[in-house]
Amino acid sequence: MNANPQYPGPGAGHPLSLAEASAEAARLIREAYTTERPPSMPTSYRDTAPVPAIGDTPPVLQPDSRIVPQWAAGVAVASIGVGAGVTGLGCGAWLILQGLASVTLLGVLTVTLPLAGLAAVITAAGSAVARARSASTTNVYKGTVVQRTEVTATARGMLSRAKAGR
Repeated sequence: MNANPQYPGPGAGHPLSLAEASAEAARLIREAYTTERPPSMPTSYRDTAPVPAIGDTPPVLQPDSRIVPQWAAGVAVASIGVGAGVTGLGCGAWLILQGLASVTLLGVLTVTLPLAGLAAVITAAGSAVARARSASTTNVYKGTVVQRTEVTATARGMLSRAKAGR
């Protein structure tokens, strides 16, 4: 909106005179510095009236009518179960690692020496049984013996095999 009705505005076809340009500049500067701004609106309100100890209106019952979908309840229960299971696994791992952290050489020897002794006894008994069986074996071969010592190699192709005595 133009404040000067005689001046049609920039680009209307005629240039401003020096006096008109000076007056227009003074008007624009005056408007820039004297324009009234709208009053600022409050963004909050605080009621400073004291709160009565007993009010006029009785409290209103507000029933809990939230509806939870079945899948959401299932996910919640599953989450609790998975969390408890992972916590149990973590506690078990912690106990095992605590036990492994407190291992000493005497404790290792106490556990492994009886096992090593039992393994030595079982190995000795197994080798004694194996020697007893091999000592009484007699092999008697009867019949004609044919020895073939000729080797024929037929190599064909990239993957070849050597066939002996056919």
